[in-house]
Amino acid sequence: MSKRFLFILIILLSISVKASFILLPMDETMQQNHLKAYGITYWCLDKNYKASWLLNYRGGSFLLPDAEEIRKECQIRGVSFEILSDSEEARILDEISSPSQNMETVILEKAPKVAVYTPKGKQPWDDAVTLVLTYAEIPFTPIYDEEVLSDQLLLYDWLHLHHEDFTGQYGKFYGAYKNAPWYIEQKKDAEALAIKLGYSKVSQEKGAVAKKIRDFVIGGGFMFAMCSATDSFDIALAADGVDICEAMFDGDASDANYQSKMNYNNSFAFKDFILERRPEQYEFSDIDMTMKRRIPMDKDYFTLMEFSAKWDPIPSMLCQNHTQLVKGFMGQTTSFDASLIKSNILVMGTCELNSEARYIHGEKGKGMFTFYGGHDPEDFQHQVGDAPTVLDLHPNSPGYRLILNNVLFPAAKKKKQKT
Repeated sequence: MSKRFLFILIILLSISVKASFILLPMDETMQQNHLKAYGITYWCLDKNYKASWLLNYRGGSFLLPDAEEIRKECQIRGVSFEILSDSEEARILDEISSPSQNMETVILEKAPKVAVYTPKGKQPWDDAVTLVLTYAEIPFTPIYDEEVLSDQLLLYDWLHLHHEDFTGQYGKFYGAYKNAPWYIEQKKDAEALAIKLGYSKVSQEKGAVAKKIRDFVIGGGFMFAMCSATDSFDIALAADGVDICEAMFDGDASDANYQSKMNYNNSFAFKDFILERRPEQYEFSDIDMTMKRRIPMDKDYFTLMEFSAKWDPIPSMLCQNHTQLVKGFMGQTTSFDASLIKSNILVMGTCELNSEARYIHGEKGKGMFTFYGGHDPEDFQHQVGDAPTVLDLHPNSPGYRLILNNVLFPAAKKKKQKT
């Protein structure tokens, strides 16, 4: 009888400690590849597995069901994981739910449909987002002006803007590269595309694209932009109906006193900015801090803000990281002048040395947008023609993690609003 009782007890104990969950730890020491962990989570959502994002728990870890194919996928991709029993999972969720802990469990419902606005023929390393999506093995669809203007944005949940110039000034590369074959070819291609789409000027066509993207966000889409796609997008919206391009860009003079005609009510994030009139100057406006900042490379860091995970889950998701201090990096638009940011915009990352904003977020209509300054989080001063960043050398990059936070957060289950 005692043997039978002991046998039953062993069976019961084995059931109670049976592994039921997989934890992808996202703290600094226990995860060997933070970036690919996002890809694993996306892969699970795409296969209709349940997933949870444990905000502020060990760097923003992911909780997945235990399945053999998930374990194998983690091993193939080099992602660290831990096996949890039901009781261990319950203990973690209980800790997270405690009012004394700045943590929260967010259920991820579905894999977002991702689009990257990028010109045809661009190399993957020309854009940090394309690079990290490819590395993390998160699928995306490249789209450009034809797709945007034909309302194909409706097919997607999340849109990233490549380092585009929406003002029609060809990236303000005129001063340094006007005689370069690639510049001449890109200008020629842009003009041909504008005519094909029914516009007489590239600036008019790009302005129409910017307004379609605006409507996508207002309708409930999620938009993410880096570098010059941030300020040039807002400038194009504010300059709607105004010619701000000089003759070398569009063949005729700009409107007289065009600065006074800017409509800042149209822009997403920025107000009261002054446009850069000189065509040879590699700058769009005074929004960008590149020319104004005096920060040496070894001291160039920005700090992520801390938000209440229970009351402010969206900014908390966007700031999940294994460190609050992120290495700075430059771009055509490196960072944003805090005095030119609208009061309803949330600043999520700032440089302590000069109070510039590096990472901001806002709402527009039913949708949301995030602007992130700089070109490549692991290339301090990326130059035209530089070799691509190899992300195998930076699998735990905090700067690249911020990009992937934005990719996953549209998957979060929406909480019912209190009435």
